[in-house]
Amino acid sequence: MVVSDMDGTLLNSNHKVSSKFFEIFKHLKEQNIQFVAASGRPYYSIVEKLQPIKNEIIIVAENGGLIMEKEELLLSYEFNKNRVKELYTLVTNIEGAYPIFCTKHQAFILRASDDLVKTFSEYYSVYTLIDSFEEITDDIIKIALYHPTNAETNIFPHVKHLKPELNVVVSGNHWVDISEAITNKGNALTFLQEQLGINPSETMVFGDYNNDIEMLKCAKYSYAMANAHPDVKAVATYKTETNDNNGVELVLEALITESCKY
Repeated sequence: MVVSDMDGTLLNSNHKVSSKFFEIFKHLKEQNIQFVAASGRPYYSIVEKLQPIKNEIIIVAENGGLIMEKEELLLSYEFNKNRVKELYTLVTNIEGAYPIFCTKHQAFILRASDDLVKTFSEYYSVYTLIDSFEEITDDIIKIALYHPTNAETNIFPHVKHLKPELNVVVSGNHWVDISEAITNKGNALTFLQEQLGINPSETMVFGDYNNDIEMLKCAKYSYAMANAHPDVKAVATYKTETNDNNGVELVLEALITESCKY
């Protein structure tokens, strides 16, 4: 099984998947290697990026809060509604932070400038703008907090006290994500390994940011991108090139070449 993060890993800096990857995927399939896209992005956003192969892969969305295969729900974790209300009060009072409340089918974005909404729509293309908590109508899987300069410095200190009761993770330069404690990519990957009968020695994982750390620990072949956060590089067993230099594709090409020998 090959598992890859999306932003900063499989996607380049323009948020695109290379045509080279789709060619490589054909060979992975021929070798009976299951591909899993594991991202902090919502399900519908991952599908948009991997449209040509969406029905041939497993998708782990919202940092492990949602697992889908061929539009079939395999697993999901939602917040308790009372918990969401408490968190709403907390996150809407962090100076400079912009909260997004993520559900299976859409995101609820607390009203922001047009420019910010445009930025958010790259990740959350299906959304509703809201002005109050009462306008959130669906079960929340994850709360994403955005900061225009640096989320680790300006947001994380205000929410880190929620750990370990909740999972609070820096998932990108601009992002901090909050979800139920059980929700992480590692638990999602362990679930899939058990379901598919695949062990860590048969698993390869690629990641670049702190929300990838748990799943990197679930694989014998764990790769940090050259552009990865230092914490990720410390955990991963191997390194590869940056996301703009086809770091994932380079390793997968070598994997396919090796597989073809047997």
